Amino acid sequence: MVKYCIKRILLSLLILFGVSLILYMLVWNMPADYLEQQAIAMAGSTGNYEELLANLRSYYGMDGTMMEGYWSWLSKFLSGDLGVSFKYSRPVEDVIFENMGVSFTLSFIALILELVIAIPLGIKCACNQYGKLDYIATVLTMIGISFPTFFLGSIVIKFFALDLGWLPVGGLPADPGPGDSRFMWFLDTVKHLILPMVVLVVLNIGAWMRYTRTNTLEVLNADYIRTARAKGLSEHSVVYKHVFRNTLIPLVTLLAGTLPSLFGGAMITETVFDIPGIGNTAYQAMLAGDIPFIMGYNMFIAFLTVIGILITDIMYAIVDPRVKLA
Repeated sequence: MVKYCIKRILLSLLILFGVSLILYMLVWNMPADYLEQQAIAMAGSTGNYEELLANLRSYYGMDGTMMEGYWSWLSKFLSGDLGVSFKYSRPVEDVIFENMGVSFTLSFIALILELVIAIPLGIKCACNQYGKLDYIATVLTMIGISFPTFFLGSIVIKFFALDLGWLPVGGLPADPGPGDSRFMWFLDTVKHLILPMVVLVVLNIGAWMRYTRTNTLEVLNADYIRTARAKGLSEHSVVYKHVFRNTLIPLVTLLAGTLPSLFGGAMITETVFDIPGIGNTAYQAMLAGDIPFIMGYNMFIAFLTVIGILITDIMYAIVDPRVKLA
């Protein structure tokens, strides 16, 4: 196990290096240039745009070639310095960690709801294949999967926020002041998060349910399940003691793969509902061509992805004793 982990970590470092190089090449050639916009705004009617732009590029270490800029960024990155965001004028790591909490809370609660609903529903549909529940759940989940995020978000905003007025349109309440009730602020925050959470659950629950259903059907047709039934075990014992445990094995892959989404934010959902999470923050930085933030954010996501894959392999060995890591 230790030897395997060391090999995977070394491979992961090589992957992260390749990802960083490709990312830098892409963001370097983005059409949006925040420094040009800043130079235009600072120049005004003075006409010294070229001088200001040259000074800004020199200040941020972008006055050389692309490879010179990459090696400069890489050396700072390896020393733990992600640079200063153009748009937010603050260290990139501070912006990421300050906005990550909202995104993590939203994504984590949505994931728990998805699992609590989808896994039992998928098992129930598999045990009653081609029944009414199976057909109804399949149709509804396929509809949910087919909806684009911005479209479903716009529908729930119009219906529940604008037409009925039950919930806020979006955003989050300001932090409570010295004399404000923190409990009321908490309830108001929960109300603001309900609609984006509903959108995330509806969009993702279908994939979890269909995946659980498919794997449960495969396990139900296995020889040892027929043997368990022939021995006289109750259907409840067969399903939840034998089938469910083996259904969990492929689900581990999906669970580990959710790690980047938990900390990386739901970019489109946060943008539609104006939630100040890391996804919305990264989107605004991308529009501005904020190279330091885009690099820091995407390397953060790449790191989480690599960790998620490593956790997946380790969890396979824990869940299924037949899997050996070498």
